[in-house]
Amino acid sequence: MDALPVTSGELLCLASSLAVSGLFYYLHRKKAKALARIQDAPKLQVDDGLPDLLSATSGQCLHYVALEGLVLPAKAALSSQHHEKLQGVIQKLVLKEHRLIWNSLARSWNESERVVSEQVYTVPFALASPSAEAVTQVSVESPLRAARLPLETVYEHFQHPTHGFKDLISHYLSGEKPKGLLETEEMLQVGASLTGIGELALHPDGTLHLQPPSDGSDYFLHLGDWQTLLAEMESVSSFWKGAAVLCGLTGMAVILYALCRAYQQRRHKQEQEEQRRQFEALWGNGDTVTESGEGAAEDTCIICLTRPRECVLLCCGHVCCCFRCYKALPSHTCPICRSPIDRVVPLYQA
Repeated sequence: MDALPVTSGELLCLASSLAVSGLFYYLHRKKAKALARIQDAPKLQVDDGLPDLLSATSGQCLHYVALEGLVLPAKAALSSQHHEKLQGVIQKLVLKEHRLIWNSLARSWNESERVVSEQVYTVPFALASPSAEAVTQVSVESPLRAARLPLETVYEHFQHPTHGFKDLISHYLSGEKPKGLLETEEMLQVGASLTGIGELALHPDGTLHLQPPSDGSDYFLHLGDWQTLLAEMESVSSFWKGAAVLCGLTGMAVILYALCRAYQQRRHKQEQEEQRRQFEALWGNGDTVTESGEGAAEDTCIICLTRPRECVLLCCGHVCCCFRCYKALPSHTCPICRSPIDRVVPLYQA
């Protein structure tokens, strides 16, 4: 039974490329489904006609809608720690430590970061109409369950540490060098234009609520309009699709390379078999022993010194050995001039 036409390394590369391609294709399909769901969702603005619209629907609920409005706090808003007049409804404070780690293999310093602390604060808020005449508001439920928090960076400060001579020595000995602390503050500001994509429901008390979909679909809160969100998701979906195609092509290239190599090996084996048949037809089984005498000694194989010379080695053209000794050569080079042997043909003597 012939061995597999692929090596263990090629088999590992093929399996890895196909597995990664499948993962990337799954991510592409997931993004594409979410994108199609958003495109089919009704696009609404916060206005006084929303209660009547929901009252006319079954269950007083729209399972997946895109709703645009302005952010307003239901009660007291959050104040920024670094800007007195800045207020929001979601606040995220992050402190990260940046370090340089010595990589002995690359012989260089690599930067790494570690989150020292992360705090998120929220207050109840709603979406209101840009029109001053409209009084309807939609309460936004569970904002932290959104696929991505709609935050803007309002403060960023990098603190460089001071190092003494002893500190520098200990850093080089330990292979870790502190670079500094990065402090950031992100907020969803009051008055920002926000698009919420989820389930819109009318409660028995007459209040409107935008909440995560009950069927498990993605819940989005996005700064700006829904077209901007669609453009971002299309870009991400196209990226995963391209990555899946690239990994799939890599796997196909490995298969084609293995098949071409197997074809060349099979063709070479057939050529060798054809050469063997030609020599056997010319000299029988190759066991002919030369007659004694000076003339016979000139035509004797220079390797075994018993059988006649049967091969013309190309491209050098030397006639120096029998076919059996040619097959037994440790290297595929001419015994006379050490030139590479491209092919061998039988010697016909009249």
